[in-house]
Amino acid sequence: MYHPTTRVLTVLELLQARPGLSGAAIAAQLEVDRRTVRRYITMLQDLGIPIETTRGPHGGYRLRPGFKLPPLMLADDEALAITLSLIATERQGLSIDPLATTGARAKIERVLPESLRERLQAVREVVAFHAAPPVSRPDGATLMRLSLAAQRGERVLLRYRSGEEETERCVDPYGLVFHSERWYLAAWCHVREGVRVFRLDRVQAAEQMAERFTRPAGFDSLTFVLERLALTPWGWDVEVLLEATLEDVQRWIPPGSVILEEVPEGVLLRGQYDQLERLATQLLLLECPLVVRQPPELRAALRAVAERALAISER
Repeated sequence: MYHPTTRVLTVLELLQARPGLSGAAIAAQLEVDRRTVRRYITMLQDLGIPIETTRGPHGGYRLRPGFKLPPLMLADDEALAITLSLIATERQGLSIDPLATTGARAKIERVLPESLRERLQAVREVVAFHAAPPVSRPDGATLMRLSLAAQRGERVLLRYRSGEEETERCVDPYGLVFHSERWYLAAWCHVREGVRVFRLDRVQAAEQMAERFTRPAGFDSLTFVLERLALTPWGWDVEVLLEATLEDVQRWIPPGSVILEEVPEGVLLRGQYDQLERLATQLLLLECPLVVRQPPELRAALRAVAERALAISER
């Protein structure tokens, strides 16, 4: 049995292998009737494939002599999905190399039918994305090497720079995460004897080793990285009980900034903040009862934000 999309592509393969194949022969091969075959032929012709028809008892279908099938065939919605993804990747800072993204899009457009290519070019010219701030980009070869090592369970020797210090360490790469315009690696560090987070733009070199490892079952790289970032010691140690649902809180509090834990009373917010008044503003936007457990300075920040709002409203 064939899937409908597979049948259309199979028609192309049959015509390439056996020019002049009859509609009856194609129908028998695909397990459909001849009317359906004619519909598939029309679909291919609409995509710009030059299929010629010969009528009569010995008639059939054939690709126009000299025509070479493009190496990539995409439906309209598939081509649109790829084009938008490449544009977003380039303009949101996800791309390792913007020139590579532009080149990939150009190659895809070159092999598409002219009518579809024109529509996609129109999309590219009029769709706007909010540009991401410039960030340090990791080396593309390093990202692919670490991805392959994580998939195969191969240990890696990293040369890593943190501040002014450069170290070498053996790590077992568990997964890669893209968050807030940066790439991170979650890996077991044999020097620290624990799972650590490494910024990929600080990796100077990565060499695959002969030793192998097994990633812990159920390990979630994204959750681990976000929790580690939220608990990085760089400000006030904050703990607030929010009398709200986790879903409501997640709409206002960005991931990676704090840890949110469901508790019987609501949601427990924990993390590190250097600007308490910014956190106070976020908490007020939640519009829910809350209890500040620590630090006491956060209560003063809440009062300060409220007093400024009152002063503005009375001007």
